[in-house]
Amino acid sequence: MTIGQAASASGVSAKMIRYYESIGLVDAAYRSDSGYRQYADKDVQTLRFIKRSRDLGFSLERIKTLVGLWKDSTRKSSDVKKLARQHIAELNSDIEKLQSIRDQLEHLADCCQGDNRPDCPILADLAQPDGVSALSSKQSGN
Repeated sequence: MTIGQAASASGVSAKMIRYYESIGLVDAAYRSDSGYRQYADKDVQTLRFIKRSRDLGFSLERIKTLVGLWKDSTRKSSDVKKLARQHIAELNSDIEKLQSIRDQLEHLADCCQGDNRPDCPILADLAQPDGVSALSSKQSGN
């Protein structure tokens, strides 16, 4: 099948398929005599695997490892589980950071009168030097 057909079948854009080839995430496609990329069902299956891995937030580096494990019939499932657990820990850390950011911004928005006056605690906080926040000093009791 052509790159367009492989893209449609896998849900991965043709541009991303070419990119994945360029970084070695997928094997270079067979080329027809006229130079067009040709893909087999196994290539589409690999592209779907990559897409699903990306949808779950795995990095390209980890996806390379996962693809290698997927293709290795002698792999240990414990290796796959270890990667998944590491990713879960990173996601939990990211969630905590995002929740903290949301809470800080929500507090600032709650403190803002949102009226016609020019003073605004949101802008005042954003103008603070790095690491110094009017919000954080209020929360710590300083």
